[in-house]
Parts: sequence; structure tokens; C-alpha cells
Amino acid sequence: MRIIFIYTTKIFKHNTKSFTPTSLIPSILRATPTRPMSQSVAIPKKLQRVRDHGYDDYMEVEKKMRKVLKFQDLILSQPTSVISISRLDTVARRLGLSLKQFEAGRFVLKFPHVFEIFEHPVQRILYCRLTRKAQLQIDGVNEALIAQIPDAVTRLRKLLMLSNTGRLQLEHVRIARKDFGLPDDFEFSVILKYPQFFRLFDAKECRSKYVEIVERDPKLTVCAIERLREREYREKGIDAEDIRFSFIVRFPPGFKIGKYYKIAVWKWQRVPYWSPYDDISGYDLRSLEAQKRMEKRAVAMIHELLSLTVEKKITLERIAHFRLVMNLPKKLKDFLLQHQGIFYISTRGNHGKLHTVFLREAYKKGELIEPNDLYLARRKLAELILLSPKKAYVDRELVRYRRGGEDDEMRNFNRDYAENSFSDFETEANGRHDGEGEDKLQSDLDCDSEPDYTDEDTDSEEGGDVGATRVLGN
Repeated sequence: MRIIFIYTTKIFKHNTKSFTPTSLIPSILRATPTRPMSQSVAIPKKLQRVRDHGYDDYMEVEKKMRKVLKFQDLILSQPTSVISISRLDTVARRLGLSLKQFEAGRFVLKFPHVFEIFEHPVQRILYCRLTRKAQLQIDGVNEALIAQIPDAVTRLRKLLMLSNTGRLQLEHVRIARKDFGLPDDFEFSVILKYPQFFRLFDAKECRSKYVEIVERDPKLTVCAIERLREREYREKGIDAEDIRFSFIVRFPPGFKIGKYYKIAVWKWQRVPYWSPYDDISGYDLRSLEAQKRMEKRAVAMIHELLSLTVEKKITLERIAHFRLVMNLPKKLKDFLLQHQGIFYISTRGNHGKLHTVFLREAYKKGELIEPNDLYLARRKLAELILLSPKKAYVDRELVRYRRGGEDDEMRNFNRDYAENSFSDFETEANGRHDGEGEDKLQSDLDCDSEPDYTDEDTDSEEGGDVGATRVLGN
């Protein structure tokens, strides 16, 4: 019985195997091996941001400097450039510089090299003013700003030429004036002063003012990246085809670069594109090739925009003001994160509310490679802000010690001078008295002879005796 059960079980297993679904698949298809899916060689649309501490530390200093400059402007706006601490706290809270009471006073005490607190000699109230070092640094920044106005004119002309219509809103330029090295009164000192380059007008459809370029100069249509490519070609001898449309790529430390990502970057570097200064209104932009060129043109546009700034950096929010007139994509942050080897976005400096875009090729270890005079003047002010408060207290103690030592020396010198003068005068007075006794003895012996002195000598002797009496009395 047991043998019959085993036999029937084997027959059942054999029949079930013969009716498996795989038996219905043709043998040719079963023999074909499955190939794994190929990896994409396109740059990913979304990449995780990798931090670079050199740029983040730069923005931490910028954060302190920005707040100190606001307090400086507040103090300098006063008629005498002096403000009381109580009024400073009230005005700072009104302007949003401080949120809590007495926070402005605490902030001022953190920077003794910039702000000086003193007591009013009559009112007995604490006042605040700028130190002499801070005033000298501010004067240096203003002088550097005025000296580079011709360069600022060129930068503004190139900025207007980047626009599709050759015009920009005056308010957008005013917001970014410090980034491009323009003075606060650039509307009069730059735009209206050079009517051969700029034209200011009011738009009919809105109440905004616009600044427009009068004539495009072909000499200004050369991009900064083109000059850099030429220098790289002449100095390093790189192949012309490899560098013709390429950008300088320097990835942040810790950025993971895979094999397929390298291939994607290599292909993207060789994609041709239109220059940011070219007029593209006559091109058909519906094809896939045109879209790739426009994407790379947007990278070149932001690269040129950053190259026109003084410190080769600008906030993402200010770039968004020029998005429509420069044909930039809508999602600027995601677009820039695709090219982290060219740009760096820092969220430090304002509690993550601002995004500052840096041009990576212009910086090395958090410092500008080719600094200008205005940048150096601003950095000197930043160095003054970063000085330790202990050094300021030590400097003050040294000044007091030197002044105290000088006062002691002057007191000793005056005392020695008075004692020497008194001893010399006493000797001279004793000599005079002895001379007078001899004269009287001689006059008694020669009483019949005429005196050999006049009234002038008598008056002088009497005056000398009176002066001697006054000095001895003292």
C-alpha cells in the first residue's frame, strides 16, 4: 500500500511540472539573457547641496558686518554723528535692527573698535559715536567707491546689454547697487551724468522708472568666461575644441562624482550655446537642441552677472529680479544646484532667509583671487569688526599708562626746574646784597665825590629788590 502511494505522488508531481507557465514561453525567448537597464548620462535635475565651509564662514562675517553697517548709518544720520544710548535702542527697535529692549546697547558693546560709548560732561547721559579707526575705514570705503565710478559705468552698461530689451527697472538696479559698486546717488552721479550712455524714462504702462542703454558697444560684448578660456588656452595649451564652450568646474569637498556623472558633465561641456549678449529673438527655440543651448546660455548669463559684481557674489533674490528680462529659468535654486561646480549657494548670514550665490572660480579658500580696491576697503572694515574686544581694552590701558607716565615726567621736570630756578636766584640775590654793602662803604669813604650812577640804575635796582622779595615770599 505504501508503494502505491509513493508512485501516485511521483506521477502527480510530474504532471504539475509539465503544466508550469514557463513551459508556454518559447525556448528562444527563455534562452535570451536579461540585460540590466543602462544608467542615464544626463545631469540630474535635483542634486543635494554640499556645504563648503569657506563660503559659509565668509557669510558669517558678512552677517556681522551688515548689522554693524546699519548701526553706523543710523549714527551718521544724526546731525552731530552722536546719539544717546536710550534713543539708539528705541530707533533700532523701530527699524527692526533689534527686537528686545537694551539689545542695541549690548550689540554696540561687542565692537569697541567701531563704537565708542562716553558720558556727556553736562547731561551725565551715555552717548555713542564712531571711533576714529572706524571713521577712517568708512572714509577709505567712500574714496574707493568714488575712484571706481568709471568701472561702475562700464559694469552698468554691460548689465543693460544683458537684458533682452536693453532696459531695466531703476528700482531693481537700486536694490543691487552695492553689489555692482554703484554709489547711493547713482541716478544723478552715473545715469544723468553720462547721457551718452544711459537714458532715464517713465514707463507708460506702469509708474516705474526705467534706465535704458543708448547704444550697444560691440567691444563690451566679450564675456568674462571667454577671456578666461583664452588665458587658459595660451598658458596651459588646452585643446581648442575641449575649451571652446566649457566652464571652469571645481566641485566642493565631499561632492560624490560617479562615472556616469562625469560622462554627463563631459558631454555638457561640449554643448554649444548663444552668447548672453546675442539677440535670440529670431531663433526657433522649440527643438530639443535649442532648449539645451538655452539652458547652457542661462548658466553663462548668471556667470556673467556674477562677474560684473564687485565681490563676485549676489543674493538669489536679486538675481530673480532680472529673471524675465534675461530669460532665466523659474526654479533658480534647483537650476543652480545642478551646477555646483560653477556656483555655490550659501544659506548663512540671515537665518536661512537669504541665499547668496558665489562664483566658485573667483574664490580660493574663502578669499577673492583678484581683489579690487573697493573689495579691499570693505575687508579692512570687516577686519576691524573682527578684532577682539580684549585688544581694545588693552589698548586703552596702554594709552592711560602712557599718559600717566608722561604726566609724572612733566611734574618731576617742573619741580626740578622750579628748585633749580630758586637756588640760582637765591645765589644771585646774595651776591647783590654783598655788592650793595661794599657800595655803601665806598660811598661813606667818598662822600664828597659825585655819585657815578644815574636814576635809571636806581630804579632797576629797586625793581630787582622788589622782584626778589616776591619770589622769596612765594
